[in-house]
Amino acid sequence: MSPPRSLPASRVALLVLLGLSLAVLGAALALWMRGRPEAPPAAPPGIVDEEEEPAPRLALAPARFADLPGWERDDPSEALAAFLRSCEAFHELPADQPLGDRGGYAGSAGDWRDVCAAAAAVEPGAGAVRRFFAERFVPVAAANRDDPTGLFTGYYEPTLRGSRRRHGPFQVPLYARPPELVEVDLGKFREDLGGRRIAGRIEGGRLVPFADREAIAAGALAGRDLEVLWVDDPVDAFFLEIQGSGRVRLEDGSELRIGYASQNGHPYYAIGRELVELGALSRDEVSLQTIRAWLADNPERAEEVMATNPSYVFFRALGPDGPYGAQGVVLTPGRSLALDRVFHALGVPVWLDASRPAAEPGASDLPLRRLMVAQDTGGAIRGPVRGDVFWGPGEEAEQVAGRMRHEGRMWLLLPRELAARLGAPAG
Repeated sequence: MSPPRSLPASRVALLVLLGLSLAVLGAALALWMRGRPEAPPAAPPGIVDEEEEPAPRLALAPARFADLPGWERDDPSEALAAFLRSCEAFHELPADQPLGDRGGYAGSAGDWRDVCAAAAAVEPGAGAVRRFFAERFVPVAAANRDDPTGLFTGYYEPTLRGSRRRHGPFQVPLYARPPELVEVDLGKFREDLGGRRIAGRIEGGRLVPFADREAIAAGALAGRDLEVLWVDDPVDAFFLEIQGSGRVRLEDGSELRIGYASQNGHPYYAIGRELVELGALSRDEVSLQTIRAWLADNPERAEEVMATNPSYVFFRALGPDGPYGAQGVVLTPGRSLALDRVFHALGVPVWLDASRPAAEPGASDLPLRRLMVAQDTGGAIRGPVRGDVFWGPGEEAEQVAGRMRHEGRMWLLLPRELAARLGAPAG
């Protein structure tokens, strides 16, 4: 079934105006202080969420293409294709609309029009594509204050078994977005809260928290015809939420793509951290694979542990293309990157210098030095130098994404004209 229709815009606007009194905004800020709610991602990834350092701050420093490790060895052709998808999203925006990063380094949509037009005319081939980026962009090194090193993880597109109706083994619902769910972009009310969002429902003219995972699992949404599909494994459904999108193989052998529709507004909490605190796993052991194995070996405690993450993701049926990232464009395996929208704008090319696991468990890590495009975000992606690489569908993607937890550095690529206005010398 398709996701339910949203409330009429006039109705939502009235509810929000009623709900966001000073008292409600104060409650919203209190909720935010307890933990950053998830932004609207295609993929809210992360297995262990890190303890945040005090007051992270994005620091940018001019760089040269010679500073980018491995620049001459990458074939950025797939990154160019991904960037052109982001250009389509830029084209849909008013020219004067800021792209949303807190520091304003990405400028407005109009600042990218010329470079997007040039990108569409680039001849095929790694050399031509590399020259295009070198001639039209300036690299800028990103750091958290004075620390250029951050954490990079991975996510993928899983495949589940499911049915359009509840029967037999198919007892776990994937819910569509409830029509009463109201999302609030706090940045529209206070500039210093840019990139922060909350969600809830209106009760007595006030915005109050929505049902959490435990309540939803207990039936808070049952009987309302909100089920998009039914699947056969609660753990698979849980990890689908972490990835944010996936495919469901139906009984007749066909597949249906589903993607992120919304989130209940509760902060994301990584159950890997819970298992570490319980002594079930060491921090070095935590991965998607080890967490899944523990849940399978301890079915009597699986629901309890999963409920420690109060965040709950709602889904919608997609067409044949996908999955889509937070920018609203189809993600490119190995070239789309999720970043923290508090600090970064979507659609910006990013050079990544990190490493990643081999597909075969136990094999040595491989270097990951390539051009990517910021096209997604996620509830566990927090900080100025923190990213999540989209690896696509399949077993190999799952193996790489599930075990990827590596340090690295990144550089933003900005159009030369925009970089000059910011005072960054040509690279």
